Amino acid sequence: MGIKKKKEMQVTALTICHQDLETLRSLADVEGKNLASLLLRCVQLTDGVSQIRYVKQIVPLLEKADKNGACDPAIRSCLDILAGIYLSLSVKNPLKKVLASSLNGLPECFLTEAIQSFTSRLQEELNTTDLYAYRKVTDNISSCMENFDLGKAGVNNLLKNVLHFLQKSLIEISEENRKFAGNHIVQTQLMNDLLVGTRVSVMLVQKIQDFQRIHLKTSSSPTWQSMCGLLSIFTKFLSDDDLLQTIQSTSGLAVILFIKAMFHPPEKIPDLISSLLLRSVDCTSIPDWFLNCCRRLCCTDVSHSTLLFLCQGTLTMLDWQNGNMGLSGEALLLNIVHALFTLSSQIKESTLELFLSRILASWTNSAIHVLESSSPSLKDNLNGNSSIVQRLLEYVYTHWEHPLDALRHQTKIIFRNILQMHRLAKESPGLAADRFICDLAESLLRLEWHVKGKYACLGCLVDYIGIGHILALAKTIPSQILEVMGDQSLVPYASDLLETMFRNHKSHLKSQAVDSTWIDEWHETWVSPLLFILCEGNLDQKSYVIDYYLPKLLNCSPESLSYMVKILQTSADAKTGQQFFPSLGSYNSRGALGALMACLRTARAHGHLQSATDAWRNLVSSARIKQGLIHQHCQVRIDTLGLLCESNRSTEVVSTEEMQWIQFFITYNLNSQSPGVRQQICSLLKKLFCRIQESSQVLYKLEQSRAKHEPENELTKQHPSVSLQQYKNFMSSLCSRLFEALFPGSSYPTRFSALTILGSIAEVFPIPEGQVQTVYQLSHDIDVGRFQTLMECFTSTFEEVKILAFDLLMKLPKTVVQFQDSEKLRGLFEAALELSSSTKPYDCVTASYLLNFLIWQDALPSSLFAYLKTQQAACGDGDKSAIVVERNTLMVIQCLLENLEEEVAQAENSLLQAAASFPLYGRVHCITGALQRLSLK
Repeated sequence: MGIKKKKEMQVTALTICHQDLETLRSLADVEGKNLASLLLRCVQLTDGVSQIRYVKQIVPLLEKADKNGACDPAIRSCLDILAGIYLSLSVKNPLKKVLASSLNGLPECFLTEAIQSFTSRLQEELNTTDLYAYRKVTDNISSCMENFDLGKAGVNNLLKNVLHFLQKSLIEISEENRKFAGNHIVQTQLMNDLLVGTRVSVMLVQKIQDFQRIHLKTSSSPTWQSMCGLLSIFTKFLSDDDLLQTIQSTSGLAVILFIKAMFHPPEKIPDLISSLLLRSVDCTSIPDWFLNCCRRLCCTDVSHSTLLFLCQGTLTMLDWQNGNMGLSGEALLLNIVHALFTLSSQIKESTLELFLSRILASWTNSAIHVLESSSPSLKDNLNGNSSIVQRLLEYVYTHWEHPLDALRHQTKIIFRNILQMHRLAKESPGLAADRFICDLAESLLRLEWHVKGKYACLGCLVDYIGIGHILALAKTIPSQILEVMGDQSLVPYASDLLETMFRNHKSHLKSQAVDSTWIDEWHETWVSPLLFILCEGNLDQKSYVIDYYLPKLLNCSPESLSYMVKILQTSADAKTGQQFFPSLGSYNSRGALGALMACLRTARAHGHLQSATDAWRNLVSSARIKQGLIHQHCQVRIDTLGLLCESNRSTEVVSTEEMQWIQFFITYNLNSQSPGVRQQICSLLKKLFCRIQESSQVLYKLEQSRAKHEPENELTKQHPSVSLQQYKNFMSSLCSRLFEALFPGSSYPTRFSALTILGSIAEVFPIPEGQVQTVYQLSHDIDVGRFQTLMECFTSTFEEVKILAFDLLMKLPKTVVQFQDSEKLRGLFEAALELSSSTKPYDCVTASYLLNFLIWQDALPSSLFAYLKTQQAACGDGDKSAIVVERNTLMVIQCLLENLEEEVAQAENSLLQAAASFPLYGRVHCITGALQRLSLK
């Protein structure tokens, strides 16, 4: 549970050209206090983060300058350099935004000079002829219009040039893209450039104020000609299915926006767009410029994608608020939805289907805006009983289980908006008399619960009419939904719907109640079915309800925990189990006690119990906790242990009661036969150790603050030193019990659990470094007897036990065990070598761990030579071939340990000879360990 280190921000440093650098040097004053000196120090830095501090000093420095300083050539030169710096920075560099933000506060007396500098520098950018530099220029145009007053003024001054550049760049990039057809890497970059250029063109028209009045006075102006050129380009993009669909989509926005800016009178725009969507354009009644620019859109064979993105552009770019477009706007709205319905039956491509769903959702949003001030005719066309709404509902029912998650989400938005449209369009004010809503609710409730789309729509309906009407139609709906929570695929939908329902019900009851008795009805409706499932449901139901539903219920009503505990404790006390639910449960059933522990564990993990002590004293007795810790059903034991170990605060002090119960649990649960249960036990205890470690650090600080007579912290009701001593005693006592469980002949599950828990202790309470204090160290409780116990674990026939024992030894400091007795060391070494030649695999594995342990203790090299001399003396003049092979084998280990690089090749050859003559399974393990040891060195 360490603190995650915050990633440091990386900022690319700004640079300037040599000429600007020399200019700054010539303008810097001797004292280093003018703007040129500040900029010179800034650009000489190589760290972008440090440069940010200098950039933020620019405006404060200028504010101190004389107001007549605007005419100072030095300041004018610095402003010019600043403009060049801004345009040279990458669009993703934080320095660009910092510089723009700073310059937005420029004193008014310097604004004219600054705007001139930005205009001049931007003009130089626009003159570039390098196609692969166009993207940088386009990004700069975009940046200038994004919350940057100087930049926006510069773009406005150069609007004619900017439009011309955008037209030129889009044409050339489009042609380059065509040349590289088939080269997907190059085309990806070029198409991305096209997309950015199109977006910037849209931004330009949207953000330049009074665009039409100022710049489009005559159709012969350069600005008008550039606009026509861009409109022609976007029309071409919109109809080009070889381009990315995002380019086509953005081009649809651009076409409608440019038509809105250029077409006069504006009152006829809805009729013009309607004729485009209905493919009924009268070419004799439209201006020549429009026909020249948009001829592709006036044809009768317009592609499906073109029509789709035209609909999107129309919904996005026209003003649907407050009925601004009048009756022609209402007619256009209806034409759009009919065009979308037609496309829905024709489009089969998944990406276009997704676009269509988003556009339909956008259409319902626009319809809501129009209905707020619409004609009675439109309301008749958009109420719940109209053909349009019925077709929208059909679309929802058809697509609410679509494989694409984003499309399913759009159906929920469409359904919710249908309800809002109906509310605005209906004439009957009473909900009870609203046949459309009643029929809709009844039809949804009649559907099977395995229909996933039903849940989201029911949630929208609850938000619209309230849960009371739903409960009147289906009183048992909470139980019905909980019943399906055994199906994992339905659990998220069911839990979300339940949350919507019980939150709505709680708000409704509280608003209607005059006293607190409303909570009883709420409990009966939502909590009682939950408790029934926890006691009587199948395993999957219980697990999913605990994981998904119970936390949401407690978050909504934390005070309901007392009600749950009261009911479940009463049931647990009823031995016959006739009062509420079965009593304590059995091996196959968790019963009421299991439900109780699950509720308490969840409540504590989510912070609904201020402390465990409050739970023990106010909610549940000590005897009940002990019943849970030794319950026949393993999950009840796990939940009870989780209640003790888990907390939403990692620094919460572990109480005396908790420590006593943990020791009680350890006594009876180390020998669990289920691997999953053993893993959960070890994991939960590790969380407890982490709490002890982290809370001990707080206790140490609290102890120091009390020693300095600072105000006492309310973290614990007893002195910190007392709690710390209790921690030490608890950990020592716990380790004693764990080592006792490792007695010779103990079962594999017991050894696995004990060694894993001891390993967690060694890991969570590491050897302190420097002045860091630690409340416990396992090494202080390791004596010769316990070390011998760990060594004996190597003799286990289960390799996992050997691994756990070896890993635990590796976590202990070398000073814990010192080999003072050379005879014992030699005996251990000889035993390892003898086992390494055994024909029994587990003997060889035991040898490998013994030898690797000796390597770790740096005890092996000195033992090798003594052993070799003994062997040579014993062999005498007998069979020398065996001793040679034996010697070669051991020399491999010797060379590896001493890292004799020059002898490694020779040692490898010796190994091959040795492997051909002896069973060396254990020694190969030893050599592998030696290699790992060397890599650590």
